[in-house]
Amino acid sequence: MKNLKDTTAVVTGGAMGIGLATVKRLLREGAVVTIWDLNPLAIEDARRELEGKGKVFFHSCDVTDKNRVYELAETAFSEMGSVDILVNNAGYVRSGYFHERPDSDWEKTIDVNLTSFIYTIKAFLPKMYERNRGHVVNISSAAGLLGVPGLAIYAASKWAVYGLTESLRFEAEKLGKPGVKFSSIHPSYLKTGMFEGAKIPFPGSLLVPLVKNHDVIAKAIVESAIKKGRHSPKRPYAVHLTPRMRFLPDTLFQWSLKFLKVTESMGTFRGREK
Repeated sequence: MKNLKDTTAVVTGGAMGIGLATVKRLLREGAVVTIWDLNPLAIEDARRELEGKGKVFFHSCDVTDKNRVYELAETAFSEMGSVDILVNNAGYVRSGYFHERPDSDWEKTIDVNLTSFIYTIKAFLPKMYERNRGHVVNISSAAGLLGVPGLAIYAASKWAVYGLTESLRFEAEKLGKPGVKFSSIHPSYLKTGMFEGAKIPFPGSLLVPLVKNHDVIAKAIVESAIKKGRHSPKRPYAVHLTPRMRFLPDTLFQWSLKFLKVTESMGTFRGREK
């Protein structure tokens, strides 16, 4: 989709962070956007910030509630007429060693980061297939390409998103629906937001610096994935080295992660301030 004027989009977790930055870019392109978010205060802040910047619909949505997702999908079709773009951005993270955290933390991580994607994609994909037009963008992570201590279940959920996206891309080809595209996005740590405080220490920080703001990822979503059709944009660009490093002997690859101190990156994690 090179021209996004008059296209329609649903962005989950769209009232803050990467989601809101993506909404702003879509509106500047002339798209009509529906924001789903669980945080009522964030929705009101976004409503004020986006006033006069384009046509936006706002809805409170817990994306882990499939009945609410399917209900709001029908609302999106009613309000916008169609849904050309789905950006699965809503995410959840809890840090900690696997054996030390309660089951509820890991269950919620999987519910938000993976299961909800199943609900939202099922809600919109059939009509995309009917029209042979659409783009599903799933936010994965740099942790969807390698394992990180303190992020075991988060990484597992994001690896799953990567596999889900790739599988659906090939399914669309098998079904003869080339107009329906699928992309996964793989950000490394951002300076602010959900992963605040996390960073790769020296020397890895020279190779993979912190992403400076949410718009860097929003640009990857809108410009690289949606407009250029890239399958899996990664930011910063050095994250593209990760799959290439897999060609190394496994022992050397594992040693490289430790040498670069990727395995120490969650040591200073604080997370989003309340």
